[in-house]
Amino acid sequence: MDRLQAMQLFTRIVELGSFSRAAEQLALPRASATQIIKQLESHLGVRLLQRTTRHVSPTLDGSAYYQRCVAILADIDETEASFSQAARHPQGRLKVDLPASLGRIVVIPALPDFCARYPEITLDIGIGDRYIDLVRESVDCVVRLGELRDSSLVARRLATLRQVTCASRAYADRHGLPAHLADLAAHRAVDYVSASTGKSSPLEFVVDGHIVTRTLPATLSVNNGDAYLAACEAGLGIVQVPRYRVEHQFASGELFELLPDSPPPALPLSVLYPHHRHLSPRVRVFVDWLAELLGPLG
Repeated sequence: MDRLQAMQLFTRIVELGSFSRAAEQLALPRASATQIIKQLESHLGVRLLQRTTRHVSPTLDGSAYYQRCVAILADIDETEASFSQAARHPQGRLKVDLPASLGRIVVIPALPDFCARYPEITLDIGIGDRYIDLVRESVDCVVRLGELRDSSLVARRLATLRQVTCASRAYADRHGLPAHLADLAAHRAVDYVSASTGKSSPLEFVVDGHIVTRTLPATLSVNNGDAYLAACEAGLGIVQVPRYRVEHQFASGELFELLPDSPPPALPLSVLYPHHRHLSPRVRVFVDWLAELLGPLG
């Protein structure tokens, strides 16, 4: 039995909850994966996995062994990366997930620079606002906006984005524009509903160092950032977005910034990756490049 291979297989089974998916990712026949785990359990003298017809989960001993395996595999990766050619010339496939607008407006247009620096890295980029399970979907890293709730991932702050409150020329022609927070009572907003929590987000304003919220009536609710801004541009209500998303519309006069003396709170922008992948040279250079690219947005 190749114990290193067995550890790698075991950790993927735990993370994916499936023998078949773990075997597929490691290019092993399903029968071979089953035999390797049987040999590993026999070698250790404990049962590591509980199997049902639909799911595989670790036993108590399996959970403890999984934690040790993750640490051991990370140490091996670090040691090899320190001496390997890959540390100096990262290569291979890197799977990344980005918020839709950030990817479209900022990251993808700048990718020729990254590709020129690291020509042996192949990028697989997903674009969207949905919650990503990095482990189950085999994503190397994900960029997220807002406060972070997932403590099982390693997080690095990339920037703190300035936000603005805005409305379109079409909205101003029909409803006018608020000059003070008190004026918002006569206005409407586009309702943004989180795709992950299903909850609406009120408008937020910083006043004398404190955050105050306003919930306005809405004709439309959306759960996608691009749709949220498109609804504003159509004159359906007031929105709050990172400033980088509307610089062009401000310059053209299509959108107006509202209440600049009471701006929305700044929005954290972070990159997250699983603990056992944080030493990959591919991930490391991409995260450093993102920090260089996105830092000035703050």
